[in-house]
Amino acid sequence: MSEAHPGLEHHFDSYDQQRESAKLGMWLFLITEVMFFGGMFLLYLIYRWRFPVAFAEGSNHLDVTLGAINTVILIGSSLTVALAVRAAQLGKSKALVVLLILTLLLGGMFLGIKSVEYSHKFHQHLFPNDSFQFEGTSPNNTRLFFAIYFCMTGFHALHMLIGAGIILWLIPHAWRGRFNANNYNYVEGFGLYWHFVDLVWIFLFPLLYLLGRNLGTH
Repeated sequence: MSEAHPGLEHHFDSYDQQRESAKLGMWLFLITEVMFFGGMFLLYLIYRWRFPVAFAEGSNHLDVTLGAINTVILIGSSLTVALAVRAAQLGKSKALVVLLILTLLLGGMFLGIKSVEYSHKFHQHLFPNDSFQFEGTSPNNTRLFFAIYFCMTGFHALHMLIGAGIILWLIPHAWRGRFNANNYNYVEGFGLYWHFVDLVWIFLFPLLYLLGRNLGTH
């Protein structure tokens, strides 16, 4: 990068070219993420179709209230991220730092609530290992539900942790005023990533917590 064009990498001719390249790269990465989570969603739907009652029984043992609270938290974090991207575009460094910190706090709240949920499942012997215990019509199939539940929500939580790490990297750079109208690629890329992670949860919540709950009570 040159002093005349701070933030412009040497292999780009303009800020617009750099921005478009960064955005294209992020979208390509997100396509691979769609394929990754899409495979798990497909696996879930196949087994849900095969064992509807067992999966409904498992769903009835999830805490809808905590899941709903986490949904609201993530929707709120999507707002703070969108505002953070706008602050970066306007070169408002202090506002950007505040919004990134708020997003980090909301993400931490989500993970904290999720850890409480996991703790409850361990104490109820619903983790799908050798100690799994479930009194229902089909314990083995319900065990499969919880295996998919922990797999899908676990990978989602991992993506949240990665997002938190990115925020911790962005904050000091934002504090030093690195991002402005010409150079906000990193913040925008992170915003796309965070919105994707939030969107995954928007699908996870109804599929895991809500779908067929009444069926499992009969």
